Amino acid sequence: MNTTKSTDARTNSHRRTLKRQQTNQIATVVITGVAGLVVLPIILVILYIFINGIGAISWEFLTAKPRNGMTEGGIMPALLGTLLLTFGTGIVCIPLAIGAAIYLAEYAGDNRLTRWVRLAIVNLAGIPSIVYGLFGLGMFVLFLNFGTSIVAGSLTLGIMTLPVVISTAEEAILAVPQEFRVVSQSLGATRWQTIRHQVLPHAIPGIITGVILGLSRAAGETAPILFTVAAFYLPDLPQSVFDQTMALPYHLYVIATQVPGMPLEIQYGTALVLLLLVLSLTLIATVIRTNMRRRRDW
Repeated sequence: MNTTKSTDARTNSHRRTLKRQQTNQIATVVITGVAGLVVLPIILVILYIFINGIGAISWEFLTAKPRNGMTEGGIMPALLGTLLLTFGTGIVCIPLAIGAAIYLAEYAGDNRLTRWVRLAIVNLAGIPSIVYGLFGLGMFVLFLNFGTSIVAGSLTLGIMTLPVVISTAEEAILAVPQEFRVVSQSLGATRWQTIRHQVLPHAIPGIITGVILGLSRAAGETAPILFTVAAFYLPDLPQSVFDQTMALPYHLYVIATQVPGMPLEIQYGTALVLLLLVLSLTLIATVIRTNMRRRRDW
């Protein structure tokens, strides 16, 4: 009788194991299918833009000025303008974002004020970019009298990027084990020395990833620069940060909707350059994060 019960128990256990395995296999197939449905349209869009735009890519296309009503020539002023705006965004955003993240993660207490600040940061990250553009128009272009200029566009994009970088940097800092702080301070280091020499070096991969992803978003935005910096047609290069400039996102919008007789190859070529620029920034962030994580000792 005991033998029969033991056999039945093993049989039931085997059936439960098989059922769990089948459930796991079904879940894996479903999740893989959903992931494929999400990724496949992105791949198709990239391939479509690549196939239609690769024929326009050449050294002249990247280095020449547009001419003949932008239906000929290249995209050099727009490409340079995008790089300048991305660089200006980094100057505005990176010090403020990392400083705010360090304060929230290491100095601010867990109280109602900091919870409200974190909630505000999350809400600011979800505000549509066109709202930031209108804010930049009112604050930097009109009130501070910067005019439509690179400095106004960089400040606007920097403020738009701040919430994302702050949240990412704070999460990276909080992910560093608390033991590192305890051991460092127990050896006589001050709080700032602990942050500088123990916390930040280990949080750098996450911080850099957040910064580059934020800059890549800024490089692809159209609405904020529409009100603050972008010029419809300006083949001459800017001479100072208070000049207007062309930018790839707005230039793409213009040649796709406002210029009659624009060759499709130039439109797709411009879109491909912008896409490659954003993807390159994302790839750089991924490579830096992967290499630095390999060197971590925890």
